[in-house]
Amino acid sequence: MTVEPLVPDAPPASESPRDDGLFAEALDAVADALSGATRAEDAFAYGRGTLQDAIYERAQADVALSVATATAQRLAQAVQSILNMQV
Repeated sequence: MTVEPLVPDAPPASESPRDDGLFAEALDAVADALSGATRAEDAFAYGRGTLQDAIYERAQADVALSVATATAQRLAQAVQSILNMQV
C-alpha cells in the first residue's frame, strides 16, 4: 500500500523576506523629500542656496507626493471594490 501526503490548497510558503516595512519606508522617503525641499527653500531665502536647487528639490517633492497620493487613491478604490462584493 502506498500512502501519498495530502497537499493543502494554500500556496507554498515563500522563503523571501517580508515587505512589512515597505510602506513605512515609502512614507519616510516622501517625508524626507518634503523636508529637503523646505531646507532648500529656506537656504535660498537666507542667501545660502540657489533658486535652481530650491526649485529642483520642490519639484522632486511634488512628484513624490503625487505618486504617494495616486497610490493611496488606488488602494482605497481597491479596498472599496472588495468591500462592495457580495458574498
